[in-house]
Amino acid sequence: MTPGKAYLSTEEIRPLAERSDAMGAWLVLHCWGTIALAVALFGLWPNPLTFALAVVVIGSRQLGLAILMHEAAHNALFRNRRLNDLVGEWLCGRPILAELAAYRHYHLTHHRFTQTDKDPDLVLSSKFPTSHASMKRKFARDLTGRTGIKQLTGQILMSFRLAGDDEAIKAAASDFAQSFKAPQLWKSLPVFLGVALLISLVGDWWWGLAFWVLPYLTWFQFVLRIRNIAEHGATEQSEDPFRNVRTTHAGPLARLLVAPYWVNYHLEHHMIMHVPCYNLPRMHRLLLDKGLGVRMKTAPSYGAALREAGWRSA
Repeated sequence: MTPGKAYLSTEEIRPLAERSDAMGAWLVLHCWGTIALAVALFGLWPNPLTFALAVVVIGSRQLGLAILMHEAAHNALFRNRRLNDLVGEWLCGRPILAELAAYRHYHLTHHRFTQTDKDPDLVLSSKFPTSHASMKRKFARDLTGRTGIKQLTGQILMSFRLAGDDEAIKAAASDFAQSFKAPQLWKSLPVFLGVALLISLVGDWWWGLAFWVLPYLTWFQFVLRIRNIAEHGATEQSEDPFRNVRTTHAGPLARLLVAPYWVNYHLEHHMIMHVPCYNLPRMHRLLLDKGLGVRMKTAPSYGAALREAGWRSA
């Protein structure tokens, strides 16, 4: 589960793996602060452009919350385990209808069996490369809300079906966690709706629907799919840690709209999974300095990663 130990010494890994409570707090504050600023932008200058920008930015920060919950799943968000789990659960996971414990169990299995038959994420990556038409249909479903509505409806129905059945809940947890979904929706739904209500209270009655529910059902689903494709789509189905995962280079715009909080450094994350996200660029440079760049599966942009997976003109 830590293939990077074959290429980096303990002395090199130790400073990379150092966690910072101050940095963890800043990342969570930054994520929620960006959401607040996006809402405020529309409040100050209400027009179709600022509305669309707010939906897109908030959807990307909902992915940011998922990424920070992912950090907490690796105990990398805060040094203190209790604080790590508390913040990861209630300020990162529950607001987007996710559950830290279920995600942690599933995700560590993904790290242990990356791109092998036992990888729970293989069902996502094995679909690629695919056709341009297929990807276009997937993106259209995401951006029109069909993916989000379908998944949310399924989550509601499954929560009713699993009510009180602890064994069934445990068995279904991995399938839900795969797409940042809580197996027991009713534990997260009040937090999700609470965020929407708070947004409505600071603005108009419909703001919560427009600036929390709508981004969740549309842009969040879209960038979540892009993230999944870029990380393992059209990579080798093997145990080679340099080829079964992809790092995607991202400029400022991509980091704002698609790849928050260094999530694009996914190969490095798989090398040593407990390294905090803000130290992954340092690890990337260290691997390059060791001459390992020629072995690494990388893409110069998210557009290039999508083209590898099938996003090419017919």
